[in-house]
Amino acid sequence: MKKNSLNKQNNNKMWGGRFTTSLSELMEEFNSSIKFDQILYVEDIEGSLAHSEMLSRQNIISKKEYLSIKSGLEQIKKEISNNEFNFSTKLEDIHMNIENRLVEIIGEPGKKLHTARSRNDQVATDIKLWLRKKIDQIELSLKNLQRTLIEKSEIYYDLLMPGYTHLQVGQPVTFGHHLLAYVEMLGRDRGRLLDCRKRMSELPLGSAALAGTSYPIDRYFVADKLGFSKPTENSMDAVSDRDFAIEFMSASSLIAIHLSRLAEELVLWSSDRFDFVRLPEKFTTGSSIMPQKRNPDAAELIRAKPGRIFGNLIGLMTVLKGLPMTYGKDMQEDKEPVFDTAKHIELCLLNMDGIIKEIEPIPTKMMEALQKGYPTATDLADYLVKNLNIPFREAHHLTGRIVLLAETKLSSLEDLALEDIQSVVPNADLKILEVLKVQNSVSSRTSYGGTAPKNVLKAIKHAKKRFLKG
Repeated sequence: MKKNSLNKQNNNKMWGGRFTTSLSELMEEFNSSIKFDQILYVEDIEGSLAHSEMLSRQNIISKKEYLSIKSGLEQIKKEISNNEFNFSTKLEDIHMNIENRLVEIIGEPGKKLHTARSRNDQVATDIKLWLRKKIDQIELSLKNLQRTLIEKSEIYYDLLMPGYTHLQVGQPVTFGHHLLAYVEMLGRDRGRLLDCRKRMSELPLGSAALAGTSYPIDRYFVADKLGFSKPTENSMDAVSDRDFAIEFMSASSLIAIHLSRLAEELVLWSSDRFDFVRLPEKFTTGSSIMPQKRNPDAAELIRAKPGRIFGNLIGLMTVLKGLPMTYGKDMQEDKEPVFDTAKHIELCLLNMDGIIKEIEPIPTKMMEALQKGYPTATDLADYLVKNLNIPFREAHHLTGRIVLLAETKLSSLEDLALEDIQSVVPNADLKILEVLKVQNSVSSRTSYGGTAPKNVLKAIKHAKKRFLKG
């Protein structure tokens, strides 16, 4: 009986010594993460190189062993990069696949690499290293999209269009001012990502499984080698922490919201009912049955992506909710949502940048829309307050009556005659007609942050200094 048990001993050389039987094939597939965590191979090798160099410096392994490990890891990196590496589900994850291959290449020294560390601190380190790089890429893409929006704003700083509330015409604004609103949103997104990256600067490696290690390691050396500001303070927190992943996905969710809002406006503006802009053909598609169609599919996909990205965030928060200290296999569920979120946020940013670069406003259609919805009504009420000393609430009421008159006459406010206005406000004079012109309305919005064209030019200059320097 004993002999039979030994014959069935688990064939995983990395941890199988305690076991007398092999994993079921079903469990082997369920337990393995190599299909998705192989993306971490560069970071895993970077961490192992720094760790092995530290082990050598601390005389935990010999210099010769370290050089052998280094050579083997560099060979593995080339094999994976050249698609010459055979990943195995039996070896579960990227860490064990690399270590197993290292032992095949260099023999006994390869078995010493895992001294004074665990896969628990190793994977936390790998993900942080990977995410830092992704954050840098995404932050750059945000900056590039800001640049594109600013450049487009500069071209159309004085192009008039309706500004909406409740999707009803509110007041006239400029197209440049409208686009700059998204520059501000993306600026906050960049700030959140940089804050997230800053909190990601503590090194988990050296925390081992959960309690630290008795080996005389130098965690500060490894932290410096890998570009971390310092080692983590508490070994238990270090291996159980995925706050950085949640924070990244939370920041990404806000980016997705902002991009989705812009995407929705692009869909509306390019529709037949608005016809404010033409989208570049390379970011639209046709219909399989209606030859005339040109669909804003890129914008629609960007509009849809928050559902996926929110789902990733909620999924990981649900996994971590209520987990006891320290590491549980549940935490293997952290990687796919993080990888997926990073991929799709980047795709959204790149596609949006491409759309905005080549978008073409249609000024005549924007101006036509400005003749509807009585966009200078607020200017009229303000004029009554400032020039005729009428209390605002009464001025609001009188303006409403004038709007009703224009509606009855099927006229815009701008086309009303002075006599029409005097039928409601008897002491009105010719100056009131100037207030009703949309160009004058826009030019009057000179308060800080307002839409007056001269303000927009100042805002563009300021935005360049704030967001595009460096």
